[in-house]
Amino acid sequence: MSTETSVAGSVVVIGDALIDEIRDSNGVRELVGGAALNVAVGLRRLGVPTTLIAMVGDDEAGAHIREYLADHNVKLIVSAAPLGSSRAIVQRAANGEPEYVFNEAAQKRCIRYSDEACAAIAQAGLVAISCFPFDVPAEVDAMVEALGDARVAVDPNPRTGMLSDRAEFVHGFERVAATAAIVKVGADDAGILYDGDLDVLRTRLRGLGAAAVLATAGADGAKIDVDAGTVSAPISHLPGAVIDTVGAGDATLAAVSAGLVDATPGELGEWEALLQRAMDIAAATCRAEGGLLRTPESLQHAGRGVQGS
Repeated sequence: MSTETSVAGSVVVIGDALIDEIRDSNGVRELVGGAALNVAVGLRRLGVPTTLIAMVGDDEAGAHIREYLADHNVKLIVSAAPLGSSRAIVQRAANGEPEYVFNEAAQKRCIRYSDEACAAIAQAGLVAISCFPFDVPAEVDAMVEALGDARVAVDPNPRTGMLSDRAEFVHGFERVAATAAIVKVGADDAGILYDGDLDVLRTRLRGLGAAAVLATAGADGAKIDVDAGTVSAPISHLPGAVIDTVGAGDATLAAVSAGLVDATPGELGEWEALLQRAMDIAAATCRAEGGLLRTPESLQHAGRGVQGS
């Protein structure tokens, strides 16, 4: 199976869209972001027709989000935002990792599914879900109903600043993961939601029924578990310094999802090629600030275009 998608293949992404207010030694600046938005834009940059279903306000922040998505040719289906657009204040911790403080809109985010949204989901080759409020049963119920029998890729992507009920989040996430075409989890997810053991989590998710599990472990690379076995790939070493790791996970999910839009790999070698390409794309994305997906081929143009997180 080729990892290139056809023109007809499309993905719907469900999750968050927000403004990242970054505060560091360089001052304060705002970037359009959100895990789901990054995945949607990343898929579009890989040539996949993409629709984002997210809560976006009718305010200045919402206007920036809409403009950014339009610039990247991602279709937006808006869920009403009674508290306005979501915002995260981002600062670097002592270890260099980002710390997030979310506004009330982000903490109380919700998604409702219009007829247009349900039609887009039904027609998509894949539905990717990231940074969703799995700890709110009504939100999970509404999404499961809207999904129907769609092929799903899911990344729990919990944020401690938005997590209200850990046990409920795990329950809601596993409800969707059990029938997913692929589940992506990282070392941070294992630490926040489970006992911190990523290998145990991989086994658990496969046991629940996930057709494939993609586990990312930062500097230790990544693995994909499927019925045929397990493949692994190290982090990719590309020219240039690592500037920002924030978008690595979103880029990985986008790259793997792009390879699953029209079909599922049938052999381990095909899974390995898909994973290696995803690692290359994640490494390229880390060569610039923000979560905008880059490919190794596009690094020479990384300073051009619309910037986002």
